[in-house]
Amino acid sequence: MNTSRAEERSRERLVVVGGDAAGMSAASQARRLKGPDALEIVAFERGHFTSYSACGIPYWVGGDVPDRDRLIARSPEEHRARDIDLRMRTEVVEIDVEGSRVRARDLDTGTESWTAYDKLVIATGARPIRPDLPGVDATGVHGVQTLDDGQALLDTLTATEGRRAVVVGAGYIGVEMAEALINRGYEVTVVNRGKEPMSTLDPDMGRLVHKAMEGLGITMVDDAEVTALRTDDDGRVRAVATEDAEYPADVVVLGIGVRPETTLAKAAGLPLGDHGGLLTDLALRVRGHANIWAGGDCVEVLDLVSGRERHIPLGTHANKHGQIIGANVGGGYATFPGVVGTAVSKVCDLEIARTGLREKDADRAGLQYVSVTVESTSRAGYYPGAAPMTVKMLAERRTGRLLGVQIVGREGAGKRVDIAAVALTAGMTVEQMTALDLGYAPPFSPVWDPILVAARKATTAVRRGAS
Repeated sequence: MNTSRAEERSRERLVVVGGDAAGMSAASQARRLKGPDALEIVAFERGHFTSYSACGIPYWVGGDVPDRDRLIARSPEEHRARDIDLRMRTEVVEIDVEGSRVRARDLDTGTESWTAYDKLVIATGARPIRPDLPGVDATGVHGVQTLDDGQALLDTLTATEGRRAVVVGAGYIGVEMAEALINRGYEVTVVNRGKEPMSTLDPDMGRLVHKAMEGLGITMVDDAEVTALRTDDDGRVRAVATEDAEYPADVVVLGIGVRPETTLAKAAGLPLGDHGGLLTDLALRVRGHANIWAGGDCVEVLDLVSGRERHIPLGTHANKHGQIIGANVGGGYATFPGVVGTAVSKVCDLEIARTGLREKDADRAGLQYVSVTVESTSRAGYYPGAAPMTVKMLAERRTGRLLGVQIVGREGAGKRVDIAAVALTAGMTVEQMTALDLGYAPPFSPVWDPILVAARKATTAVRRGAS
């Protein structure tokens, strides 16, 4: 049955588009602040699952997480028990901003209906990049962004007799999926258009990741452009082709990255940024629209270091966005100040972390900087289990303001990036960082923590640059 804003309702209606982290966090927080007598909540989700950890999908595929349901924080039934009208397998296909309503399609029956809203939350997430290549839609080719995607990939791995996998792209998803496929006993080739894997790092740090991946038995093909995916007569993928070679494949995983899923928002005339994400104010209200909010992977956020808008799709941000939106929709007040771009990953026991700006980010922002790299260990060198660690640090020339940190190392390396993330958020200089009172004991750190060693070296470089 169609509804319109003109119909009288005894309570406000919040409509949420997207049933994962940002959307359902917003719905849940709004419900905590406003009971069902004051606020009706209708949420639409086109998939089969809600409130799950997309970041955990590679570890489920690889077998580290044995059960898919362990990735699910809250089921549709649990949301409904909180008086949220959650409609699964229902895709919103149009937002009518002028009429304050959305048109949704039941994906199982094909029926469509309009639902009016007083307040709208857009949490449509991101979509895997699928290059416009021959064969990209062949059987056996998978993007991995949702639990449905992960299940489809696992179904292919179970049904496929061959053991050759090609991963296209070497960002976070590509690297993590390569490890997952190695863990499942596949021969893995990674085809990467960049000169080194992990373009979120500077190339000198990415080179360390390259060596570690080769050490796992992964064949690395860098600086290569995929031109086509070859298929058999039955339409199943059989190889990935570049300009120079073909790499046999029984399954292909696209790890090229994601883009904001803002097709609906663009069609509705809502403001988008340079990266294709929705633009919001600090309260995560869509700019120019008092009753529409947006959060999660479909928005652009302020980079506190460069002062520019960026698209950084991470579950940590999405959950925070949802809490903030829910507080504002529910009558409270909260803001999201921005991010510094912190991320951490791993390849088996190699930990990879970064925060702040890379060299090319600083160049693009017009910043002058010094760059230092130090080699250290995760524990006191004499303590059993001490493992090597490389730390790269960027600081602004003359001022010494910390701009970014990248870390590649073994156990105990990755989470050290959090020290740098706090320093970036606080706007600290590298000289101020040298005085940080960090915890020390031989099982946990050398007497000079690797972050502080890098800060000391960066301080010296800043002083030389100022002289």
